[in-house]
Amino acid sequence: MKKQIISIAPVQTGKVFGVFYFLISLPFLVAMAFFAFAKGSGGSIAPMLLLPIFYAIFGFIFTMIAAWAYNLVAGWVGGIEYTSTAIDED
Repeated sequence: MKKQIISIAPVQTGKVFGVFYFLISLPFLVAMAFFAFAKGSGGSIAPMLLLPIFYAIFGFIFTMIAAWAYNLVAGWVGGIEYTSTAIDED
């Protein structure tokens, strides 16, 4: 059966992706900290700790903008269509 996404809730979608972006930035934080300490640089760790926070904030903001833009475009040309099927639950 074909279905169409005609609207996306910008704030809720922004929250979900904000948390998602925060989580996917954590491995980069670990890698940056490892290389900074391995190199022996005495730099501040604050920029590294702020990376996931800024990544989450900007992910939230830009996802909200993208959801708003999707809703605008979907109103003009229709939403994204996809085909789904029911599966049996065991």
